Amino acid sequence: MSQFQFQTVSNIISGIGSIQELKSLLRDFSPKRVLLVTDPGMIQRQQHLPILEILENAKQDYVIYSNVQADPAEHIVLDAVAFAKSNHADLVLGFGGGSSLDVAKVIAILAHPQQTQTLQDLYGVGNAKKPRLPLILVPTTAGTGSEVTPISIVTTGETVKTGIVSPVLYADAAILDASFTQNLPAEITAATGIDAMVHAIEAYTSKIKKNPYADMLAKQALRLLNKNLPLVLMDGQNLEARQNMLVGSMLAGQAFANAPVGAVHALAYPLGGHFHLSHGHTNALVLIEVLKFNAPEAKAHYAELMQWLDPYSTGCTSGLCDLFIDHMQNHLDQSGLTLKLQQLNVPRQMLDELADDAMLQTRLLQNNPRVLQQHDALQIYNAIYA
Repeated sequence: MSQFQFQTVSNIISGIGSIQELKSLLRDFSPKRVLLVTDPGMIQRQQHLPILEILENAKQDYVIYSNVQADPAEHIVLDAVAFAKSNHADLVLGFGGGSSLDVAKVIAILAHPQQTQTLQDLYGVGNAKKPRLPLILVPTTAGTGSEVTPISIVTTGETVKTGIVSPVLYADAAILDASFTQNLPAEITAATGIDAMVHAIEAYTSKIKKNPYADMLAKQALRLLNKNLPLVLMDGQNLEARQNMLVGSMLAGQAFANAPVGAVHALAYPLGGHFHLSHGHTNALVLIEVLKFNAPEAKAHYAELMQWLDPYSTGCTSGLCDLFIDHMQNHLDQSGLTLKLQQLNVPRQMLDELADDAMLQTRLLQNNPRVLQQHDALQIYNAIYA
């Protein structure tokens, strides 16, 4: 067995109503002023009110930054950091989808009074350094797993997504409470659920850092997500299934934080950057064609995942691999998501540029089980065009 390392968040609190554990966390950290980081939709839907009630009952001083946008651009991140500094926040509480959690992570580093790094210094792997402020993350979607990853994604320039990857970004605590996810629209539930499945699949087939610990988490994540995504799409108020989805997303996040994702994400990022499609949706768009592309190198792994999901499935490795791809296609068919680029108003003449941009994602492509070239990326985009 090759050497490996495994890191994750040290305190994970999971369960319906577990947001109440925030009280004890506040006592442990004793902050003077909490910064709640979220997005306008959370405020409009008043989903943050249970958190405000806890803060106010604890007589905890707090401020709210609620201007986080999907695929947050550098200016949003810098604005949030400036807000945190000007308000002398000394604990960051991220609340929302992956974008809010990602921004909260960066704030926790850059808003620390003794931090000398700039945002530009953080980009890449292992560049972000301590100190940072205490950080608590509360996801409201079962998709990104950002609450347990050491990764923050920032949109740099007009369209390019750049990663900040460092153990410093691991939160002090993550709270998984499905009460915050039950009013999600079906489209967001579907897109984030597929996103979490992609994390599990790509972690299991990660080329460089695949390891038995991440494999175990990826398999358990995929089993939970596979069983519960149809249930929450059928009944969005099914809290038990919602909680299972949150746990599955978290397990997948732990897996890919240690066995990183590959070509699905590399090809998804340009679509999100250029056309502002949600991250989960773009992963769903390219998933099947990337699975087919990877099959010559990853079919044994796909076959193992198929037998894990359905122990009664039989056949040779190639047959089980095909069955797994068909199984994932069925999830996509049931998701209600639009799965053709033409229907999403993506111009065909943009496909070459998308393929070029995908090749810039070297951090991700090195993890893919099969080497992917520009012409391969272009072929995949063409396959999902119409």
